[in-house]
Amino acid sequence: MAEAVFHPPRRKRRVFESYESPFPVDVGGKDFRICQAEIISNNVIVRNPEDIEQLYNKGYFGKGILSRSRPVYSISDPSLVTKWQGANINMPIIASKKYQCHVQWAKSILQEQGFDDCSVTKILENYTKPLELPFLEEDGAEQTGNSCNRMGPNTENTELSRQSSTAIGNVVALSPENQNEGYKKACLEGDPAFDPVAIHGSKEQEEGDLKEVAEVSCQKHGFLMHCGCKESTEQGSCEMIKSKECAPEYVLVQEEEEGSLCLEDAAAHAQENVVKKEKLVCRRNPFRIFEYLQLSLEEAFFLVYALGCLSIYYGEEPLTILKLWEVFSEVKPNFKTTYMAYHYFRSKGWVPKVGLKYGTDLLLYRKGPPFYHASYSVIAELVDDNFEGSLRRPLSWKSLSGLNRTTVNASKELMLCYLIRPSDMTEREMSTPECMKRIKVQELIVSRWVASRERSEQDEL
Repeated sequence: MAEAVFHPPRRKRRVFESYESPFPVDVGGKDFRICQAEIISNNVIVRNPEDIEQLYNKGYFGKGILSRSRPVYSISDPSLVTKWQGANINMPIIASKKYQCHVQWAKSILQEQGFDDCSVTKILENYTKPLELPFLEEDGAEQTGNSCNRMGPNTENTELSRQSSTAIGNVVALSPENQNEGYKKACLEGDPAFDPVAIHGSKEQEEGDLKEVAEVSCQKHGFLMHCGCKESTEQGSCEMIKSKECAPEYVLVQEEEEGSLCLEDAAAHAQENVVKKEKLVCRRNPFRIFEYLQLSLEEAFFLVYALGCLSIYYGEEPLTILKLWEVFSEVKPNFKTTYMAYHYFRSKGWVPKVGLKYGTDLLLYRKGPPFYHASYSVIAELVDDNFEGSLRRPLSWKSLSGLNRTTVNASKELMLCYLIRPSDMTEREMSTPECMKRIKVQELIVSRWVASRERSEQDEL
């Protein structure tokens, strides 16, 4: 058998971050912490923003459920953020149409809860009415500059106004110091005196309409807590949402008002331009969407078993390592095989990710996806000492050739990872992760042999 030639990983052209560490563990250090996850619909989800940052930044575990990879989802419209960049606003900005979509989603949830149309309309009107909230500068001081103006002496809304012609398409100039700055929440966000919805799970609510809104939002509305999914809201979850999660409670909605027609100079412009007055109105977000970190079963078990920096809950009960091994094996029949391969490559310094996109079990990255493209696509198989057994994926020459061609076209190499178990190993031993101590690993890289190329190389010799 020919020895495989190692090809260096293909580095990405643009890298926008620095490499921190391969694992989220600081053994014996002050930064060591045990993160918390929970099982929801056979998926392992991390909700705490601090845990999300810890797990993804150090080791690139999991992916954002609303993002492509890194959990950086924001409801802000990027074009509107750029458009209003010079105003130094510290809140998410969305268009009026998108805000109306959030209102409609909230309306449908209320109707499914059994509320009549009159009650739904009243609740949403009280919840989405314009608010007057001071904005914050980057240093935390209250903003009093020109970017925060009132549209009239008796107006109750804090609005940002600007004039723009839809025909010319003028845009506010970008401020270099604010180009890459994030948006903070309003200073009154989460304050019970101004936001009754901030008291999740509390028994003491405001009277009147505010009480009705708060009770409906906390006790009935799963959409305020689980990305639109109607799930039961427990008091513990409410406290977690209140203290740790950072979904935007308040948003700035860009609204347009058509003004009077302005007749430009007839010699220069022969047409009428409709000038629209655009303003930002602060409102509550009736349908909050949270960004969570979703871990694969292999990643979750590695964090629990190998690193000891994650605790996984089902309901309110933390699961033991043996229970997780059993539960994950039931959810995913080939979990034991794929986890052994994952554990092996992680211990060798690779960053394995799910390889479903390329029809394999794993993809191997050097350092992490932000720095290098995946080098190998891995298929894991559990066999005995004679390389025999019930293969999970029996490959014919035709299917193997097609899979190899797909892998090569993506600038990767196909690797077959054989996990060799002793012939005397029983199923009882396989029921615990301690069985990995007796497992051997054999890697095989598949390459395409081209007859004409080989013949020409031999002639040169």
